[in-house]
Amino acid sequence: MKKIYLVLTFTFFNLFISNAQVVGTDIGDIAPEIDLPDTKGEKIALSSLRGSLVLVDFWASWCGPCIKEQPLLLKLYNAYPDKLSIYGVSMDTKKPLWTAAIAKGKLPWTNVSDLKYWTSPVVGDYMLQSVPLNFLVDRNGIIIAKNIHGKALEDMVNSLLAQ
Repeated sequence: MKKIYLVLTFTFFNLFISNAQVVGTDIGDIAPEIDLPDTKGEKIALSSLRGSLVLVDFWASWCGPCIKEQPLLLKLYNAYPDKLSIYGVSMDTKKPLWTAAIAKGKLPWTNVSDLKYWTSPVVGDYMLQSVPLNFLVDRNGIIIAKNIHGKALEDMVNSLLAQ
């Protein structure tokens, strides 16, 4: 009887532990926390946006494909103002270039940067190798898609939020 009890206990805890979510950058992982300053110097945590669908968008003012995608992001952001948040993480190293790109693109969403580019802790946390890179994060902070752009991003956001 003791053996059966131990086996059942071991099995229960093994199942419990194997189903636990981890912080990481794979689909199904909890998105790593980011807590960087915005253009005014106030830190904004990614986790503060929980409760809505969040697109974590790594970009830079000098990145042509990043700038090219901003009109689509603006369209999605305006289509779902209460359901979609965008958390833009700039890889710029010069604040004037970063803030000018935000102004030129008329980007109303949360934009943060520590202006450190490759030495920023988020580079390692998100295994960033180049921009653009993005992660779609559900209301609970779980990554549901990554590196999805253009029509594929638009279709996914629409299918998740157009209900």
